[in-house]
Amino acid sequence: MNQTPLADAEIQLRGVTKIFGGPGTSTVFALEDIDLDVAKREFVCLLGPSGCGKSTLLNAVAGFVLPTSGQIITADRPVTRPGPDRGMVFQEYALFPWMTVRSNIAFGLEMRKERKALIAQKVETLLAKFQLAEFADRFPKDLSGGMRQRVAIARLLALDSPILLMDEPFGALDALTRRNLQDELLRIWSELEKTIFFVTHSIEESIYLADRVVVMTYRPGRVKAIVPVPLERPRDVSSPRFNELKRELSGMVMEEQFRSEEDQRMRTASV
Repeated sequence: MNQTPLADAEIQLRGVTKIFGGPGTSTVFALEDIDLDVAKREFVCLLGPSGCGKSTLLNAVAGFVLPTSGQIITADRPVTRPGPDRGMVFQEYALFPWMTVRSNIAFGLEMRKERKALIAQKVETLLAKFQLAEFADRFPKDLSGGMRQRVAIARLLALDSPILLMDEPFGALDALTRRNLQDELLRIWSELEKTIFFVTHSIEESIYLADRVVVMTYRPGRVKAIVPVPLERPRDVSSPRFNELKRELSGMVMEEQFRSEEDQRMRTASV
């Protein structure tokens, strides 16, 4: 399924295909012929079963991997490497364990050789925004999972990238912490007008957060459907329309999950 191009697209994917492997190794078609636009200030979630290429697609937009064919464009330029217009948050937090919370948040700004006074101002603002001020001199090992992810998001926002790429950032958190951080992310997104491209396994999370949900097929990863979420925020997860969308997306994802399980059974039987 290909999307009609958007006039105000911040991210453009055109015929993106990614193949892993080469001579003497097995070939894996991770992504195939993906066309997708993400508009400026839009919140888009990528949803699908394990192995459908969601993280590969996000890493390609980040510039960590290059497509085998096709093109990705951000800031009106082809993506060939990581760039300052795109920031990434991972599920594993990716904090420097030997640095304090304050130092972790300041790290990217220091690498950019920003003025010390500006770094201090930005860091203090973010510590307050994320309710981290009293933990500023602690190390990641002394923080809860939710606090660590707050630090990771604050470090990303310090760089002020217009595009935020998020790979299941709340996947390892308990339900209450996850909902609190979802609400915090929505507040930041609304306030700072960022473009967010967000990978998740959770159908409920995708509906709660996104303007549109992109459902991907099992390998090779293609766009199976693009589902708008026409619900006002804050969203009520118990509302009839929310649960109608949940049933619709569940059907699509379970269809691809079944294909994934069938593929695994066939692989096992052929060994």
